[in-house]
Amino acid sequence: MFTVTQLARRCSMSRTALLYYESIGLMPPPRRTGGNYRAYAQADLDRLLQIRAYRNAGLALEDIRAILTTKSRSSDARRVLERRLVELDDEIGALRAHQHAILQLLGSEALRKANEMITKEKWVSIMKGCGLTEEQMHRWHAEFERSAPDEHQEFLEFLHIPAAEIRTIRAKSRAGA
Repeated sequence: MFTVTQLARRCSMSRTALLYYESIGLMPPPRRTGGNYRAYAQADLDRLLQIRAYRNAGLALEDIRAILTTKSRSSDARRVLERRLVELDDEIGALRAHQHAILQLLGSEALRKANEMITKEKWVSIMKGCGLTEEQMHRWHAEFERSAPDEHQEFLEFLHIPAAEIRTIRAKSRAGA
């Protein structure tokens, strides 16, 4: 038997995340001890390890729920994993397009001249000129925020964006919007 903390540690996750999984029905309610403490069994550990494996593969909680609640788990898991693989290919393609656009911008004479006074409007125009959609630009910001938040802040300030708008952009980026 495991306590909440013990089970969470065994799966390298927080106690809060485990309780959240329980609250949304991904984990079944555990049995309770005489003192009303949660007591998890080996089956709970196995299920949580399975959930963690799917999360590590980038699956959404709803996809994991669908896999775990169907009778034909292996075929559903395969279908969901194949769909996620296609999504990842699309995301990688978009990131490569971003990388290419940035390399073009870095080599651009216009960018060197605009370095002193580039604005948000000029930057958006350049990105659109390179073929990036609004959604791709949002994903670009989200990746920038995820991988280099301090540099993202500096970049937004460099574009002379007001502080309130920077906070909004960064909040949406962290939310993946």
